[in-house]
Amino acid sequence: MTDTARTLTHADYPAQHRDFRWSFPPDLNMAAQCLAHDPQAVAIIEYDGRPKPVTYGDLDGMSSTLAHALEASKGERVAVLRTQSAWTAAAHLAVWKSAAISVPLFKLFGPEALELRLRDAGVKTVIADTEGREMLARFPDLRVIVPEDGLSDAGDFAARPTGPETPAVIIYTSGTTGAPKGALHAHRVLTGHLPGVEMSHDLLGQPGDCIWSPADWAWIGGLFDVLMPGLALGVPVVAVRMPKFEPAAVLPLVADCGIRNIFFPPTALKMLKAEDIRIPGLRSVASAGETLGAELLDWGRGAFGLTINEFYGQTECNMVASSASTMFPSRPGWIGKAAPGFEVQVIDEHGQPTNDEGDIAIRRGAASMMLEYWNRPDATAEKFRGDWLVTGDRGVIEDGYIRFVGRDDDVITSGGYRIGPSEIEDCLLKHPAVAQVGVIGKPDPLRTEIVKAYVVLRNGNDASDELARELQDHARRFSAAHSYPREIGFLDALPMTVTGKVIRRDLRKLAESEGKP
Repeated sequence: MTDTARTLTHADYPAQHRDFRWSFPPDLNMAAQCLAHDPQAVAIIEYDGRPKPVTYGDLDGMSSTLAHALEASKGERVAVLRTQSAWTAAAHLAVWKSAAISVPLFKLFGPEALELRLRDAGVKTVIADTEGREMLARFPDLRVIVPEDGLSDAGDFAARPTGPETPAVIIYTSGTTGAPKGALHAHRVLTGHLPGVEMSHDLLGQPGDCIWSPADWAWIGGLFDVLMPGLALGVPVVAVRMPKFEPAAVLPLVADCGIRNIFFPPTALKMLKAEDIRIPGLRSVASAGETLGAELLDWGRGAFGLTINEFYGQTECNMVASSASTMFPSRPGWIGKAAPGFEVQVIDEHGQPTNDEGDIAIRRGAASMMLEYWNRPDATAEKFRGDWLVTGDRGVIEDGYIRFVGRDDDVITSGGYRIGPSEIEDCLLKHPAVAQVGVIGKPDPLRTEIVKAYVVLRNGNDASDELARELQDHARRFSAAHSYPREIGFLDALPMTVTGKVIRRDLRKLAESEGKP
């Protein structure tokens, strides 16, 4: 696969969506898909104060060296416990060359979270760095490979035969709504991401494109929204170890590496906005994980000189919808439209499309859709309603645009109204004292639930009853009288997953423990 890896050829969205069809060769291996470029072309730019280019030839050799070490692992699950680096990319490619199944793991996981995933997936081998090896010391039965220690170079390793439906990777859900489950994906999953990735970056793959994200490559957003699509499309991918996102570090990184395309999770955008970091010279900025709202979008136009493209998906079926400023106008508060190759609908409890609020769902047959939950047939069956994979998100579709209302269990029922938390959060973020906010429904005997907002303040602002009343008045003015937060709580930090999503169930537990005001 060369430059023809691109799935979108022009900016005519109606034609692209109407005419697109998934097409897979009988032999499909993601490692071969990512490495089918000029060996001298730059694949990855490692950055540690200065850029270090790694070519496709380098990456092929690194992955072959690791694949020889995994020669007996065909069909087994091999975990990858590393941060952004060329060896991390090579690790996944090596696993896929070996016809094994990679399992990305976060370095931020505690021992219990690691153990849950290692045991659930039946992992016997982990490719780690030195820090990861120390984290795994309590698991003496594991074989731990640290490529930086040195491996025997046994020459090339041709990818073993695999097909579009051959299992390739298990990515665990973030666990925002229950115990994490392993979404098992096949080798078609990379191709399945390409239309949405190209769309969210205004036809990614233009001359001079170079992509980066602070999102960890253990998350589907880092691994399959940035790293692997970049490799498949021939777009250099920047790798930098950033244990903690530092807004001020972004400017020299972008300048030194020539970055033109960035995927910023919403939390990173909010931190950039708080410090008013402006980044010139970018061609595209994409974001996903939470809705941005008009405030962040407006700021982004000034800070980046472009419109941030929001996109939508989840671990089980990712990159299914996106905004694309080169294809159609953005609508603040709306995600965008279905990516070519995906049929996204809002359905009712009977699995029928509805014009009202309902469950956001994706029709079977999408290439980025999981094969199943690993060893969870009951949970797999529950995820589907007829021919539709039900995301668990509530939404509305209008003129093809999708509006996210909230998680099915996040929607607040108060006084007969159904209230999505995102709109209230966006409203409160417009207040100059607010850095972050999480909104939940707190049980109430009269209204069923009341809206409660937990707020993290910007530096220089102090929590007080007066400020709480000011925030309530602000919400009344700019959202709706029935949906303003009847209680405001102040926290030093919001509970978040390692992917930067607010863990609302923890906020609900906190609210329940507080009792009545």
